[in-house]
Amino acid sequence: MKVSEQWLRTWCNPNWTTQELSEALSLAGLEVDDITAVAPAFSGVVVAEVVRVDAHPDAEKLRVAQVNVGEEALVQIVCGAPNVRPGIKVPCAKVGAVLPDSFKIKKAKLRGVESFGMLCSATELGLEQDYDGLWELSADLTVGEDIRQALALDDQLIEVDLTPNRADCLSVEGLARELAVVSDAPFQQPFELSPLTLSGNCPQSVEILDSQACLTYLGCVVTDYNAQASTPDWMVQRLIRSGLRPISLLVDITNYVMLELGQPMHAFDADKLQGTVRVRYAKAGEQLVTLDEKNLELQQNTLLIADDKGPLALAGIMGGLASSVTDQTQRLFFECAHFTPAAIVGKARQYGLHTDSSHRFERGVDPALPARALTRALNLLQSIAGGKVTEWVTAGQSASAQQPSIQLRRSRVTQLLGTEIEDSFISQLLGRLGCQVTVGADGWLVTPPSYRFDLTIEVDLIEEIARVYGYNNLAINQAAMPLNLKPLPESEQELHVLRMALIGRGYHEVISYSFVEESAVKQLSPEIPYVQVKNPISEDMSTMRTSLFPGLLGVLSYNQKRQQSRVRVFETGLIFSLEAGQMQQVPVIGGLIFGQVEPMSWQGNSRKVDFYDLKGDVEALLAMSHLHDQVQFVPAQSPEFHPGQCAQIQYQEQTIGLIGQLHPQWLKPFDVQGPVFMFQLFQDSLLTKQVPQVTGISKFPEVQRDLAFVVDKTCPVATLLSAIKSLDNSLIKQIQVFDVYEGTGLTDSQKSVAISLKIQHNDRTLTDDEVDQLIQQVIDRAHTRVGASLR
Repeated sequence: MKVSEQWLRTWCNPNWTTQELSEALSLAGLEVDDITAVAPAFSGVVVAEVVRVDAHPDAEKLRVAQVNVGEEALVQIVCGAPNVRPGIKVPCAKVGAVLPDSFKIKKAKLRGVESFGMLCSATELGLEQDYDGLWELSADLTVGEDIRQALALDDQLIEVDLTPNRADCLSVEGLARELAVVSDAPFQQPFELSPLTLSGNCPQSVEILDSQACLTYLGCVVTDYNAQASTPDWMVQRLIRSGLRPISLLVDITNYVMLELGQPMHAFDADKLQGTVRVRYAKAGEQLVTLDEKNLELQQNTLLIADDKGPLALAGIMGGLASSVTDQTQRLFFECAHFTPAAIVGKARQYGLHTDSSHRFERGVDPALPARALTRALNLLQSIAGGKVTEWVTAGQSASAQQPSIQLRRSRVTQLLGTEIEDSFISQLLGRLGCQVTVGADGWLVTPPSYRFDLTIEVDLIEEIARVYGYNNLAINQAAMPLNLKPLPESEQELHVLRMALIGRGYHEVISYSFVEESAVKQLSPEIPYVQVKNPISEDMSTMRTSLFPGLLGVLSYNQKRQQSRVRVFETGLIFSLEAGQMQQVPVIGGLIFGQVEPMSWQGNSRKVDFYDLKGDVEALLAMSHLHDQVQFVPAQSPEFHPGQCAQIQYQEQTIGLIGQLHPQWLKPFDVQGPVFMFQLFQDSLLTKQVPQVTGISKFPEVQRDLAFVVDKTCPVATLLSAIKSLDNSLIKQIQVFDVYEGTGLTDSQKSVAISLKIQHNDRTLTDDEVDQLIQQVIDRAHTRVGASLR
């Protein structure tokens, strides 16, 4: 939120510099992001009135102006601005004035005519201007007055970054309340709410159909006002400095009250309303054209302001074009309401909107504010444009329910803050916060004000005490906490070790968002029920990820756009899915490789990575766990992977991971270049390891036998090895594949797999008969399990 310091000080004016004020707000939890001067440094510029304008004798585009700068005699100034004319008031830099960038004004002669100063545009004074020519000032400014004083240009813009729980500070009044609390300076309302003279009953009836969404709805009709009245300059300047663009008097008044008090409101053309105005939810098929001329197809979860004909406005978000106020409007229906955050949150975003009104209602507006804000708006309207106001029509509660009381214990304050704070300070502080306080034997019974709906439990009050007392003033005490360290099982594998293993193989760890675009989930894992976020940060972060692949592909795309030709990244984190309507989260580890096998070098390998490079990295991780050589890579089909380049990683017939090459059809949607290889493993399968056991080294000779098996070409080598290992014979110390052959001597559907067996007994030398019997068992098992025959 951006606020004018001068405006803020009209409510609360501590004896602090701008820097001290901003530091105090930041220390109190309202972080000040930036302080900007309204106008750059310049001097010698006054309000001047153009009295006469003559043509320049020697220059067609120049004019000779006689200007009143508040001195006895008129000043002659040569000017080339297209809008210079008698009667306007403009900034005039007199001789000796210094403009921004140290530009000094001197007496000059332009095409033979003397000029004693310079008439200025806003741009020449370092200010923004949306038209060409001189800066035309308000006619009620005093000629000769320094323009910095006349327009309050010695002002600072303070930009405060508010946390979502402090919606009470989304106004000048709210910030001033906080400033008064931390500075102990007087807080006062700089205006009086004048009693309204009401004439007649309101002809417009209102009704609330959902009292849970709208607590209060107030309205009145205004007639006989000056529709041609313009917004006063002081209000225009405050709106501009708060980041809003002046539009028209009625819009400016509603915006001004919203900035000043924090209550959004709206004005309808009363002659365009038909029947009763109702607060209700949208019906299926209803449409609304908003003030920004967007045609919206309304969803049934959207709260509306509607009449008998149909929708008039998105409640708490934006008005409709059909009922908007124009220059021809004769009768206004001014409305002011309190909508609950639950009814408004996320609704603006689902239509691609974000307004100042929705920003406030989503976070919460004081339920006791509508009547006061409407009175303020009508006071401003009548003081500027006149008008008659009818009796108010009211629906819902006339005042908000009182906040529930909170028991604050003295002992709990000391326990949590570690500091004895005087009771008088706490009582005084709670009073300055606007709370009703009753002192008891053990502490205080505190009733928060209606605008502090973030104060609901005891620790909220203790936090308020700490931040105002000053975290830097709290005592520094050594915390005593017994630490009973549990023994770390030797079989437990730390995730950090797995990370370091991948880093050692050339990977870089990345962290991506758990929120992804819905289309990414549908494309890469359509078979997994996914979780949608009710109030997403943005449309491309609306869904909880069902795999790590969207984030990894995003990292790859980012790096490829920056000319990175070799990428190896991995991530550890949670993936999410729906099971029986409940969200499940599973920790996984995933990785991605792209580009060359080795970094570029004069002696490096220029070969591109392939499936087996990634498979080797995955096997290195599996080798660190208890699974070791008990897993199988089983060919599979998956939407995200290239057919024939995908495998499930299985352990005891359970899938523990997936590996493969990204399908070419996803290269363009994810804005990456291929080929790209990815894997994902459940962390649970990797976080236990086999505890080493000490065994003696055999002193007896080792026997090696080589066998070549003929198997079907489609039979994975791992299946053959698994069949042999199923013998569970302690004499077989090692099984190693040393050749795979296809060609002459074999049919087109066959392949030969040559393996080497190392056989050894721990206690004695094996005989040939024993070895032969074991080899025969191996041959029989291979034939039985996979149909292998000895070549």
